[in-house]
This record gives sequence, C-alpha cells and structure tokens, in this order.
Amino acid sequence: MSVIRLLVLGAVRQHGRAHGYQVRNDLEYWGAHEWSNAKPGSIYHALKQMAKQGLLLAHEVAPSTAGGPPRTEYEITEKGTEEYFALLRESLTAYDQKPDVLSAGLGFMVDLGREEVLALLEERIRAIGEWRESVTTYYTPEEGPGQLGHIGEIMNLWVHSADTGAEWTRALVERIRGGAYTFAGEGEPFVGVLAEGEENPYATGERHPRDAD
Repeated sequence: MSVIRLLVLGAVRQHGRAHGYQVRNDLEYWGAHEWSNAKPGSIYHALKQMAKQGLLLAHEVAPSTAGGPPRTEYEITEKGTEEYFALLRESLTAYDQKPDVLSAGLGFMVDLGREEVLALLEERIRAIGEWRESVTTYYTPEEGPGQLGHIGEIMNLWVHSADTGAEWTRALVERIRGGAYTFAGEGEPFVGVLAEGEENPYATGERHPRDAD
C-alpha cells in the first residue's frame, strides 16, 4: 500500500485546493516526515503522478502580488476521492503493514462514519487473531521461545506484536464507541491543517527545488 498517496490525497482533500508546498507543510506539521516516507521529493512526485493519473486536477494560478513564479494548485477529483477512501479503509484493516500505514489511517479516520470505522477496526482485530492462530499452529507461546532455539525469538516477537496490536485496537474501539472524536456526519470536524500563511512550528526548514512550484 502507498502511504504517500493516502497522505497527499488526504491533505489536498482537506484544503479543497492546495499547492505542493502547502501539502508538504501540512505533512511536516503532522510529523509525517518522521514516521513515513513523506519527504519533499516524494510529495512533489506523488502530486505530479496523481495528476497524470486523473486522481488530482492541476490548476495553474497567477503569481502572488508579492512576486515570484506561478504555482500549481491541486484539487482532488472524483476518481481521486474513490482512491483516497479505498486506501483509508485498507489502512485501518491492514494489520501486516509497516506502522506508517496505520498511522496515516488514524490521521484521516474521522473522514469516515463512526460505525464504519468501528467495523473496520473490528475486522483488523479479527485478522490479527487469525494471523496469530496461524503462527501458534507450530509455535506454543507457553513453552517459551527456547523450544526452537534462538529462532524461536522470531515467533515470540510475532505473537507479542499480535497480542499488543489487538489490545491497542480494542482500546481504540472502546474509546470510539464511547463517543470520542467527531466523525463524518456528526458536526464540525477537528481542523488539522495550517491556514495559508500560518507558521508551522514543526517545519524542517529544508529547502527543495520544487517548493516554489
């Protein structure tokens, strides 16, 4: 699964229309450059590629009154919206992916309805349970990792990860079921993007040739 596609589509969708540097700024504001591959080059490449694929619509806009080159603003298309929600749903159920997949999904989960998110997380728990069961058909956790020599530590890690992942997911389900957060259709959503010109306290300050695009 492409985390960068989910992050970029989600950021553009939250703005309505956004230029590349805005998208980069938002992702740095969320810390995505620390826990995913959302680096400047990959962000700008994703914007360009998804515009070619019809997921984003590129608008050429005039330079600002302060001067400087014209920018390209991006708007998510109907096809892009379908892709965004497909990636979002996958991120909440895909238990066997890198942590950045779930992190990205959590950042956008409120774009879905509460009941759907609960159902997706329950599916995640079920899938984790099935995967744990497949491991324990040839590894008995109660007997300790030593039963398979040092290689048993690998299975021990897998089982431990499954148990902690399921426990964490169940706790999240309970918080959401208890009324936490504002999901789609429930009222004003949490605003997690920077306004035009708003300073980003978490910006890396790293310059990139395409920041002015």
